[in-house]
Amino acid sequence: MNIISTYREVGTYRGAAELCGTTHKTVKRAVERAEAGGPPQREPRPRNFDAVRDLVAERVAKSRGRISAKRLLPIARAAGYEGSPRNFRRLVAEQKALWRKDNHRGRRPAVWAAGEYLVIDWAEAAPGLFVFCAVLAFSRWRFVRFATDQKASTTMAMIAEALTVIGGVPAKVLADRMGCLKGGVVANVVVPTADYVRFAGHYGFRPDWCEAGDPASKGIVEHLCGYAQSDLVVPLLTEAQVSGVPVSLSAANAGAAAWCAEVNAAVHSEIAAVPDERLAAERELLAPLPSLRPEIGAASVTRKVDRLSCVRYGSARYSVPTRLIGATVNIVIDHGALLVMEPGTGAIVAEHELVAPGETSIIDEHYDGPRPMPSRGPRPKTMVEQQFCALGEDAEAFLVGAAAIGNTRLGSELEILLGLCAAHGQDKLVAALRRAVAFKRFRAADVRSILAAGTAPQPRPAGDALVLDLPTAPTRSLDAYKISRDGSGA
Repeated sequence: MNIISTYREVGTYRGAAELCGTTHKTVKRAVERAEAGGPPQREPRPRNFDAVRDLVAERVAKSRGRISAKRLLPIARAAGYEGSPRNFRRLVAEQKALWRKDNHRGRRPAVWAAGEYLVIDWAEAAPGLFVFCAVLAFSRWRFVRFATDQKASTTMAMIAEALTVIGGVPAKVLADRMGCLKGGVVANVVVPTADYVRFAGHYGFRPDWCEAGDPASKGIVEHLCGYAQSDLVVPLLTEAQVSGVPVSLSAANAGAAAWCAEVNAAVHSEIAAVPDERLAAERELLAPLPSLRPEIGAASVTRKVDRLSCVRYGSARYSVPTRLIGATVNIVIDHGALLVMEPGTGAIVAEHELVAPGETSIIDEHYDGPRPMPSRGPRPKTMVEQQFCALGEDAEAFLVGAAAIGNTRLGSELEILLGLCAAHGQDKLVAALRRAVAFKRFRAADVRSILAAGTAPQPRPAGDALVLDLPTAPTRSLDAYKISRDGSGA
């Protein structure tokens, strides 16, 4: 209950105090204070940083609110400030808040027209791996791809691919002041490179540029870069680290295409609509794609397929299907990958990752399967060699083993072994050769000794442990062997 209004209704201090639940003295002080015009204004308490307040305000204004209290503190100390760093941080925060209040941008939200803007930007996913992001401003339709560099040829190839997927050309393409597309700046006017001007003229859009150091002027694509890094790049690189398989550029772009299809089919929170559905309506206002696509980057080169079913590029070999041996093919470098195409049809017949000079990139499917193991078995030429190898695999194993130990008389000993075959029979000789190979005895005299010994136990691999139940023998207690004091037994 208000003390002043209660006093005016009752007319006495004690009556108002009883109704308000306080003392009459308190009511009297409140009434006198109200009649005097309110409480007296309290004089501001002096602070220990008042002497450097103007200095801090000047430095904050010169740095446009970006200087930190840590860097201002030594300057304030030199100017006579003796307070604590914590108190000084309060002063700097207060002056920054005052400066921002008087120097805010007052930016209004963007209003995009259909068919007007495609906004593009680059972001870094990992060392040596970059993300190209583009968003059609009105429909919020998003395009994301990976690349290994941010060159002008790569950027224009990404723009061309985005326009192809969109199915039309907007009026303007908005980008920040990329060094790969910017030829210079004169009086804050960006001069694009001649290649970018020719590229834009071929597709029929006008290059547009953001203000310098003002990422908020293209915040629509800045948000897409952050979204792609958190929702696409992080899971992709995490899965690669878990599996231990590095991410290839083709696999990363396949994942990016699937991710774009997913996010473009979902309702966008800003426009409360599905980007794919909005794109279908916006496509009617886009300019048509040119009938001829420009050749971006390095021109394709021709190579002749050699007898090894390979082509050479950059002092390295790349395999192609064997049916193209002797034919001429075109080679195109696309985002770190080497594409081999047939000149007549333009069909891609092989795709390789670029390798270092002197190395070879082989795809087993080009040779009807993986490389077979080399076969260097016996190839008999003379009549004696043919007769000995005709004895079977045991004879060939004996021949290879005898050569491995350096038996230089092996050629003449084959005739001796064939003579033993005539004397003992083929079956016994083959069994003797098998036994000689098992015990690594590779001379004719060893085989003769085996035949002379006749049948003998064949070596067999060790089997399982033999477990027997042995009979129990009668035992006596140790007390039975105890010797008494008189020397007799127990």
